[in-house]
Amino acid sequence: MGQTSLSSHARTRTTIFLSHVGGFLLVILAAYWLRSLTIPRDALLQGYLEVISSLLAFVFAAVTLVRFQGTQDRISLILGAGFFLSGGVLIATGVLFFQFLPDAPHLLPWAPIAWWLGRIIPAVLVVAALLVEHFMPRSRHPKREIAGALLAAVAVTYGLAAALRHLPPQVSPHPSAFFPSPQQLLPGALFLVSLFWYRRRLTVEDSSFDRTMYAAVWLNVAAQLAAAQSARLMDAPFVFAQGLMVLGYTVALGGALLDNARLFERVRHMAVSDPLTGLANYRRLLDVLENETERTDRSGRPFAVLLLDVDGLKLINDSYGHLVGSRAICRLADILRIHCRAIDTAARYGGDEFALVLPESQEDEAHRVADRIRQVMANDDEPPALSASMGIAVYRGDGERIEKLLSEADQQLYAEKAKRASRVPALTYPRPRVPRL
Repeated sequence: MGQTSLSSHARTRTTIFLSHVGGFLLVILAAYWLRSLTIPRDALLQGYLEVISSLLAFVFAAVTLVRFQGTQDRISLILGAGFFLSGGVLIATGVLFFQFLPDAPHLLPWAPIAWWLGRIIPAVLVVAALLVEHFMPRSRHPKREIAGALLAAVAVTYGLAAALRHLPPQVSPHPSAFFPSPQQLLPGALFLVSLFWYRRRLTVEDSSFDRTMYAAVWLNVAAQLAAAQSARLMDAPFVFAQGLMVLGYTVALGGALLDNARLFERVRHMAVSDPLTGLANYRRLLDVLENETERTDRSGRPFAVLLLDVDGLKLINDSYGHLVGSRAICRLADILRIHCRAIDTAARYGGDEFALVLPESQEDEAHRVADRIRQVMANDDEPPALSASMGIAVYRGDGERIEKLLSEADQQLYAEKAKRASRVPALTYPRPRVPRL
């Protein structure tokens, strides 16, 4: 079986590799075919593409920095800082294409160099992000590391700009070559390294953010392969490369937004749920009771509150240990979750106390629910046997406070617990035998 699993994994890796190679070959052939097309040099179109890309880069940077604050994932930190500066470079390139400056016609031939610089920066920073994430996956000082990442990105940008200022401004010295602009292959190679490295990260972090970043890196490799086919300023392969770049930014931003939405939903759920049982916590219970009292005051239809207290939990803890006691609490929580209506709200009211809010229910309906819960607990074969004391209170719209409603149910609960204690002798649970080592 182990050999079968390994062979299946190897076939999957081979299939992924071949699909990537096939996709890149299609991009190269498409860009090579586009070289035969003659399109007008539309600097305005290029400027708009640069501005759109820069806006997407800025929004992506903001979203990833927010994600970093929530996850402490350093790859989000470095990518956020890098894309912030990449957006600034794209804005500068857009200015050249729009010809806003007085000497813009003279500067326009430098636009492809500025575009190339804008591609080098994210390529270098994605590789740096993967390196840092590999050796230091979690952050301990978020604010200081955000400032440090921004300064490092500025230093990288300045160094690359200083190194490229002596390059010739012409697009391609060899327009008839198979790759007329071979310098575009350098950021493509860096993105390709990131692509294979990111594939390894997906085996550990398979989130929407990481999957879409993987797709965005693939699109950036494809964009550089297409840009390498550009032989003239703003020709068809260059426009194709621009489109792939914008698509890459869009995919990355969409994944980051989706991942942040899920992160916020998870945080919101944690804020209103009990960490042990997954039921609503006390804060959520008070919100539900407030909403139900307002609804009853408007409609006149009452609702019931059922409080439950696990019998003999201390004895269970003493006899079986606290893990079994926690398991007993979770067993009762599962019963409440499974055997109640969708409109009911089950909450952990205290340590071993639970509350069940039954909208539009009278006292007799609440008693039927309590009997059903007792029956399910009696039929549960998992040791130790569970039982619970219960108290019921009904709100009929007479303006009483929530605290009074809960107090009435609590009094009934402890009255029932006292009756049960007077009728039934104290429960005893044998302590499990621990084998000697």
